[in-house]
Amino acid sequence: MDGSVLSSYDPGAFWCEMLRCPANQPVRERLASLSVQELRERAAAAEAELYNFGITFTVYSEKDAIDRILPFDVIPRLIPAAEWAQIERGVIQRITAINLLLHDLYHDQHILRDGTLPRDLVLGNPNYRPLMQGVDLPHRSYVHVAGTDLVRDEHGTLLVLEDNVRTPSGVSYVVENRHMMLRAFPDLLDELGLRPVENYGLQLAAALREVAPRGIDAPATVLLSPGTYNSAFFEHVFLAREMGVPLVEGRDLLVEDERVWMRTTGGLAPVDVIYRRINDDFLDPAAFHRESMLGVPGLMRAYRAGRVTLANAVGTGVADDKAVYAYMPRIIRYYLGEEPVLANVPTQICREPEALRYTLDHLAELVVKPVGEAGGYGITVGPRASAAELEACRAKLLADPANYISQPCIGLSVAPTLVEDGVAPRHVDLRPFAITGAKTWVLPGGLTRVALRPGSLIVNSSQGGGSKDTWVFK
Repeated sequence: MDGSVLSSYDPGAFWCEMLRCPANQPVRERLASLSVQELRERAAAAEAELYNFGITFTVYSEKDAIDRILPFDVIPRLIPAAEWAQIERGVIQRITAINLLLHDLYHDQHILRDGTLPRDLVLGNPNYRPLMQGVDLPHRSYVHVAGTDLVRDEHGTLLVLEDNVRTPSGVSYVVENRHMMLRAFPDLLDELGLRPVENYGLQLAAALREVAPRGIDAPATVLLSPGTYNSAFFEHVFLAREMGVPLVEGRDLLVEDERVWMRTTGGLAPVDVIYRRINDDFLDPAAFHRESMLGVPGLMRAYRAGRVTLANAVGTGVADDKAVYAYMPRIIRYYLGEEPVLANVPTQICREPEALRYTLDHLAELVVKPVGEAGGYGITVGPRASAAELEACRAKLLADPANYISQPCIGLSVAPTLVEDGVAPRHVDLRPFAITGAKTWVLPGGLTRVALRPGSLIVNSSQGGGSKDTWVFK
């Protein structure tokens, strides 16, 4: 006889998101009424639905598997109301400080003059954009969409692992995962009192209208995508639909007299706000990468003149650099006079001689990350690296220490996950998404990513990770 879903589940020594919280008891009881086989059958139906709906991402490194379904685990991750309130406060505090930092960096640079943040760390950063110097933005809002990556350590403490304030992705899976659970597992969600996630697109559209150029009563918004070959193109289509705005590519837009226009069958239509999913370098060939075919010539000229809003603002990448991340507690204290609600993971900045020595001396115990990479690439997990991998990492550190940080290897919390052999613990993180217009709103829950490979700590979809629905109780 096939056992119930959690009957043989054992998280071992790891902090378990399902078992450690008494508020989760009703869900545990409902899961206990299901057999693993029944769960597997319903999960297979849900996965087929994902494929039919085209909910995919692209892995360019795998020539034989271009479009892939993001693996979806049907056992949800649960967050009680009190814990969510802490997360929400912490994310809002962090985004507020980052927006103040960016305004300062592109104006008076007080934080550099005071020595709180090293001048060369900012001015030498490839994501620092001198073109943004002196540009005033509505509500001084630079980061309109943010994804803050959180992890829980072996003691149950929530920590910020990373800030994503350029073009963070993944929110479409948050909404679609909930839709999938409502269709496949209505009995699990019934009358639990979960906070909704379906209004994300409307919240984003409203926030972008708030940051439109002044004097425009009914601002026109578009979503600018690199096109169908982008790994997140499904999300671009999804968000444009949810926001009720046109999805465009660079060739659909033009700039005349410092105004942006969209080509339509009825002629040119004005564009006031662009939610762009294109990196800075490719936005405007007249200002950045001259051979870019993705952007719009003259876009930066219109932007600097205040005739169009770009979300996120150009130059935000300097604030989510992994070396700048290490200074975030100081940045929060500097601008807000507050202690961080959510602490950073302890971080060694290898550009500093003492930190480099410590990292080299403890290489086998640490996680070493390049400051400019994303998607889990370039990371060396010391305790799981071979001798050859550690030596290769050592050589890279010595050759370019400023390109790296190191952090302790945290025993990430786990959640029960349906795998080939049944239900087993797998490591998870959480990416809450925040929207900022005149003020900041945080989507309840966010994207729970799960490392599906046994023992893996890397949850990124490009590295074999999947996702779960995240339930926040009211």
